[in-house]
Amino acid sequence: MLKSIDPKVAAVLALNLCCSLSIVFFNKWLYQEMKFPNLSLTLLHFICTSLGLFICQQCKVFEVKRLPLMQILPLSVTFCGFVVFTNLSLQSNTVGTYQLAKILTTPVIIVIQTMLFNVSFSTRIKLSLIPISIGVFMNSYYDIKFNVIGTIYALLGVLVTSVYQVLVKNKQADLKANSMQLLLYQAPMSSVMLLCVLPFLEPVFSDGGVFAGQLTTSAISLALTTGCIAVLINITIFWIIGNTSPVTYNIFGHFKFCLTIIGGFFIFHDPIQMYQVLAILITLSGVFVYTYEKLRPQPPVVTKDDIEEGK
Repeated sequence: MLKSIDPKVAAVLALNLCCSLSIVFFNKWLYQEMKFPNLSLTLLHFICTSLGLFICQQCKVFEVKRLPLMQILPLSVTFCGFVVFTNLSLQSNTVGTYQLAKILTTPVIIVIQTMLFNVSFSTRIKLSLIPISIGVFMNSYYDIKFNVIGTIYALLGVLVTSVYQVLVKNKQADLKANSMQLLLYQAPMSSVMLLCVLPFLEPVFSDGGVFAGQLTTSAISLALTTGCIAVLINITIFWIIGNTSPVTYNIFGHFKFCLTIIGGFFIFHDPIQMYQVLAILITLSGVFVYTYEKLRPQPPVVTKDDIEEGK
């Protein structure tokens, strides 16, 4: 018998899925057709998240909890590092190399949680990562080109992203704060940090960025729409990681990756090859195995104390 999935978890995953797919295609349109700068859009999303959380707090959706700023600082720093190195990786590498590097995030998270936080993962859970990794690798294989600088950026991005996601999980537990209470502090702090580096990094990423003064009213309107969607995405990401695990969120991310490829084929008419169809099926098989293992009742954990007491 399998455990029934928590309806609340299923609902939040579904909401995150819909919002994530929507924002991916909106962002792609902004980047390709309207030349909207990446970092400015990320900053806009976090400003919108800050405002959205403030409105929710004023409407009594959640209660504000006083949290020490120094405890939130590592979250904000790793988030900014994740954004910067991810952009540098995408700029310096092909999309295939970029996606291949992202595969490493899940095993790195497992290593960090195992080595530093004594979190254990079953062998079947670890084995389920094999078809997922193979599937994403197959999707990226023909677009993989390595270069030294790009590889360094990619590996730093993987490390910082992994640390960030583990911190999101552990800070919620340590501070006994829910996703909204924690994000209420992190979103404004991250916004200020990104605002400080924006004038230096934006021109490097996007030919002048917002400072080039080439944005149209329609581009700004669509960007604000994605900002509203980003509020829901950021809140649900924190909630999913806090109520499941960073690994589960990453496995869910691979599932969204498959749907993004399919959506790109139907919406943007991106070419898709038979090997990509096969890769998607392999990836989804790994996602299915992981989900099955998470829903399967786990045997009770026997500790050394239990053995010594004869239990």
